Amino acid sequence: MNHRTEECMNMEDFELIEGYRRDLNKYSTWQLRYIPGPEIWSIGQMYDHLIAVAMEYLAYVQACAESTEEQPLGKTPNGEELFRRGSFPQIKIKLEGAQAASPNNALSREELDAGLVKVMGKMQEWESKLDGVHPDGKVRHGGFGWLNAQEWYRLIGMHFRHHLRQQAELEQRLLEQSSDI
Repeated sequence: MNHRTEECMNMEDFELIEGYRRDLNKYSTWQLRYIPGPEIWSIGQMYDHLIAVAMEYLAYVQACAESTEEQPLGKTPNGEELFRRGSFPQIKIKLEGAQAASPNNALSREELDAGLVKVMGKMQEWESKLDGVHPDGKVRHGGFGWLNAQEWYRLIGMHFRHHLRQQAELEQRLLEQSSDI
């Protein structure tokens, strides 16, 4: 399987998501749902996670835009580093609490594609409005501190880029599994 890797780090967010959509077409239903081991997601679960997190971040963009309070607090040191670097650290991040729940592993290719299309549509809606959102309308992120609408929006692309490595690892596991058969 041919996969995208670090070259995508500077890719425009829409191109990046379109790449995920193209990749989705190469997976069979079995490949989308194959769970290679304990505490490892299937490719379909990774896609579901990407969509759910993007929609959550877009809801925070809207909350920032609707905020009537100015928040003087800013990002944590980790948040400052994340935005300075423009990407998540190259480590596996273990989610906790409700976020640690396994994503849906029963969604079809069509449902996942529709989710990605919905994410891109919402992003396009916000893209032209972001400059008009007051930068001090913020929502707190548990690890990165107080983020404004523009920062929540940027986080979407960073999150999609972060999961390219996971996608490559899962594809490698699929190759290993198919060679064992």
